[in-house]
Amino acid sequence: MRWKPEGYSSVSPYLIVPDAEATLAFAQAVFDAERLRLHRRDDGGIKHAEFRIDDTVVMVGEMPGGAAAHIHVYVPDADAAFALALATGGNTVQEMARAGDGDYRGGVADANGTVWWIAQQEEYRE
Repeated sequence: MRWKPEGYSSVSPYLIVPDAEATLAFAQAVFDAERLRLHRRDDGGIKHAEFRIDDTVVMVGEMPGGAAAHIHVYVPDADAAFALALATGGNTVQEMARAGDGDYRGGVADANGTVWWIAQQEEYRE
């Protein structure tokens, strides 16, 4: 019996934002996200959309005054992704820095206020 879409994990982050298209465009530009499903409301706004970053599906819906969220994304080149996030219109929340937990990470807020923590693991520490 099939109980979830092929290639989906059992848990997906779900972002509620004022402008879903802005989040989709940001994720595509910065993380090379693949757009999956998109369902529009009668007024043309985005009711529900999905995109994949590497092996994770992120869901997004549109609602005025949506809550701010934080997403942590591991990438192969954190400096390049951070620079691309800023060039795509993001605002620095935290400069790239070694976190002391083995990660090199920085934070960028997109147009909806979602904070994307861009990280590259340098050394695993327990």
